[in-house]
Amino acid sequence: MKLELRGITKKFGSLVANDHIDLVIEPGQIHALLGENGAGKSTLMNVLYGLYQADEGDILLDDVVQHFRGPGDAMNAGIGMVHQHFMLIPVFTVAENVMLGHENTKGLGVLDLAAARRHVREVADRFGFQIDPDALVGDLPVGVQQRVEIIKALSRDARVLVFDEPTAVLTPQETDELMAIMRQLRDEGTSIVFITHKLREVREVADAITVIRLGKVVGEASPTASNTELASLMVGRAVELTVQKDAPRLGDGGLRVKDLRVLTPTGAVVVDDISFDVRPGEILAVAGVQGNGQTELVEAIVGLAARVEGSIELDGTELVGKSVRGILDAGVGFVPEDRKEDGLVGNFSVAENLILDRSSDPEFVRAGTIRRQAVDTFARERITEYDIRTQGPESPAGALSGGNQQKVVIAREMSRDLRLFVAAQPTRGVDVGSIEFIHKRIVQTRDAGIPVIVVSTELDEVTALADRIAVMYRGQIVGIVPGDTPRDVLGLMMAGASEAEAAA
Repeated sequence: MKLELRGITKKFGSLVANDHIDLVIEPGQIHALLGENGAGKSTLMNVLYGLYQADEGDILLDDVVQHFRGPGDAMNAGIGMVHQHFMLIPVFTVAENVMLGHENTKGLGVLDLAAARRHVREVADRFGFQIDPDALVGDLPVGVQQRVEIIKALSRDARVLVFDEPTAVLTPQETDELMAIMRQLRDEGTSIVFITHKLREVREVADAITVIRLGKVVGEASPTASNTELASLMVGRAVELTVQKDAPRLGDGGLRVKDLRVLTPTGAVVVDDISFDVRPGEILAVAGVQGNGQTELVEAIVGLAARVEGSIELDGTELVGKSVRGILDAGVGFVPEDRKEDGLVGNFSVAENLILDRSSDPEFVRAGTIRRQAVDTFARERITEYDIRTQGPESPAGALSGGNQQKVVIAREMSRDLRLFVAAQPTRGVDVGSIEFIHKRIVQTRDAGIPVIVVSTELDEVTALADRIAVMYRGQIVGIVPGDTPRDVLGLMMAGASEAEAAA
């Protein structure tokens, strides 16, 4: 099916999110839509999917103008969408999520779950997915949840499939699997719109590339274009794709973790007897496939883990046993891996989110009353300093693009007096220009003499930032290696090989 967008314009008040955009996706083509966070990519696709109504312009399928009043009309026309933030109900099973909105019934209106299960198995078998139709979605890893989203779209016979930042929460291995799925769909004739900001992925899988900046199409590019050329088109300026940093100047003290064990409420060991230290002026990157204890390690450091054994000392002060509030007050800055769930309150304003962990600070609160002017001034300064694309401090944080939400979290945590900075997946779902900015801020924090821990599943990010790399596998550290360790060695260690075995 051929998809054509003609002159699509969408405004939100004075903000022009899409400005007369023209786009053509041919049948059996993977067409990458590349751009910064807030460039208008997702807005354009939400117009296509019927979630928004365009102020101007037309949507055509096989040269026929369409009028979508909502997602149901788009789905009936053969358009499916895999959203960046999954549209799944955690307490429903896979089969129940797939049939939601298109429920098959048998006698007396009873849901035909058996038919839904069969359909899930048919689509899963077609792509080699290992998915239990009766599994609760909330219990599934994010990579498997995304497969459920794909099954949902394909179960409606989608002939145009939109992937909105599909790899934002995937491991490198899951990303490779998704690329293979996209190629298989393309070869079967499905038209694919691939929204991303990851240059490596675009060059690997796209047949055509359109670049959007500030709501406008600014160019077309070939998949053979260099990363530098694509980044410049996206941002409108030259972008440093490598992290510039001097050799670390280490101080005394810092973080010392000794014999740390983290257990689930049921007693399962998820971090198993690990020890390491991070000196002031050093970045320790924690690498590993998602689900090998990195999340629980971070939760233990910031006081979120339920059962912790061992010791975590910061400049000689024991953190184990302290509340989250006490740990933050001790000077720990924390960027969680899921900004939407753990980093922001979406209904709060940008300004309110920027002072979430400073609500008792006399700079912003006096005699139990918020000093609105002080908060507004602080927020405007951070918005400018961190280039947060928003209509103003009072805009809801949940209305921002994913990358700009991440900038709000980074700005909040880096604006305090820190003795330790912990960042989990700091650039997940963030465009190349913002990645450059965040990496520079992390290096500046390290150069200010603050110990830094970066947890990332992106090996490019790990090797770019790290002075040392701790590789985790099944809750243990299999080795701590220099930051310039080759990717292939790190990859073997992430699969459980020791440092010696991986280097052999």
